[in-house]
Amino acid sequence: MSMSIDVAHRIMEACKQRARELRSPVSIAIVDAGGHLVLFERMMSPYGWATGNISIAKATTAVMFNQSTDAVAQWGSAIPGFASSLAAMTDGKFIMAAGGWPVRLGGATIGGIGVSGGNAAGRDDDIARAGLVAIDAMAPAVPIHPSFPPSQPLSRPAMQPTPVYPSMPQPASVQEGGAQQDFPVSTQHLAPERDNSYSQEYPSLDQPNENLSGGQS
Repeated sequence: MSMSIDVAHRIMEACKQRARELRSPVSIAIVDAGGHLVLFERMMSPYGWATGNISIAKATTAVMFNQSTDAVAQWGSAIPGFASSLAAMTDGKFIMAAGGWPVRLGGATIGGIGVSGGNAAGRDDDIARAGLVAIDAMAPAVPIHPSFPPSQPLSRPAMQPTPVYPSMPQPASVQEGGAQQDFPVSTQHLAPERDNSYSQEYPSLDQPNENLSGGQS
């Protein structure tokens, strides 16, 4: 699954609407799961030419690490030479600045969005997240348990059934309160009686046998 032009247009319109509400014309870039540009618009045209490349770099960075660019900046700033090395290897399509987010649909990352040019702190991130809200509305509802029909939603998460263990056999007699109580004992699990057919077939060697040769009459 990757970014389609229809999905990109929906994200773009949601971001532009939020930018108008904040009176903050920005550059908006939307890339697919491979980091290729799908849709781009610079609302402040012909000004703000640098924000175009920055927005593309934010969208690419979000896809590259499957994280927001703000999160990448927090842990990447502790690695010396990390930003300069990645920027050189990606031809300037890597940046550590807030305003880039991966776009997920149905649990899969289908692309990324990058916004640059906000006229106040946090504006780029705010406008980018407006596009994420628009894509969340398109995500199909996932049932909690596939065996339940949609008309019967669960009030709480499905739990595993309680295991049932076999009961232990009761003893033949139980001393309770000083008095002996007898209980019927099932003979189903008792060991069968030993077969003594061999002892009957052959005489015991402890007693003399009159029929043995050499015996006394």
